Amino acid sequence: MSRIELDQLGRAGDLGALAHYADPAYYDKAYASRREDVAYYRELALRVGGPVLEYGVGTGRLALPMARAGVEVQGVDLSKAMLAQLRARLVKESPEVRARLRVAKGDMRRWKSDRRFQLVIAGFNTVLHLYTRRDVEAFFARVQQLLTPRGRFVFDFGLTRPEDLALTPGRDYSGMRLRDPASGKLVKYSERFEYDPVRQVQLCWLQFAPVDGSPGWSVPLTHRHFFPQEMEALLHYAGFRDIEMTADFQDLPLSRTADWVVVSCRGPRR
Repeated sequence: MSRIELDQLGRAGDLGALAHYADPAYYDKAYASRREDVAYYRELALRVGGPVLEYGVGTGRLALPMARAGVEVQGVDLSKAMLAQLRARLVKESPEVRARLRVAKGDMRRWKSDRRFQLVIAGFNTVLHLYTRRDVEAFFARVQQLLTPRGRFVFDFGLTRPEDLALTPGRDYSGMRLRDPASGKLVKYSERFEYDPVRQVQLCWLQFAPVDGSPGWSVPLTHRHFFPQEMEALLHYAGFRDIEMTADFQDLPLSRTADWVVVSCRGPRR
């Protein structure tokens, strides 16, 4: 894949930002074992109180546990497929849970509401789909508009290491074999990477090759890489205050051994 193609894929709202979320059944299966952030955001919502606004709500992996715990949640996502899966899940929930969890399709840089939220969250690398400074500024401004005066903004992203950016372009990095939920076929999973050091955007091709020899398929996923000091500066100059960064959903000090950066801050004083 050429640099031009990477540039085309790496703009918010296009294929590189949406394709991975067009198959909610695979998404749910792939990340079913990811539980530490679910418990973290549930306990945070109970402690801070609602209403909660979740950007990148997806199929409800974080939102449903919060709603089941009694917290009012508004979820926003750009993916029609993920929201359809969430709405199908809500049908099976109790009337009380359905009343607590509202969903809406929207772009996190532009979605508007007359409501104000005590807690705004963006879990599991949602902010990595903000590819430019203008994207970040637009999103942060929207968050500030939607926070209550004492509200808190919390989000997380993976800690980037040099080796993450030094993967050989064009090389297939083999993964496990898995059963594709849509086709039922056993497939061999692999990944291929390309990194643009100027834009700090990485393209990952998620590759699926059926073991029976039938045609395979690939799914592009683009992420902007942020570094902790860079993110702190972006938040500071956007007017956020009380900025804290911890590690791995355990309120541990952020260190070079962390896998996840968890950011917590408040909006400007009003």
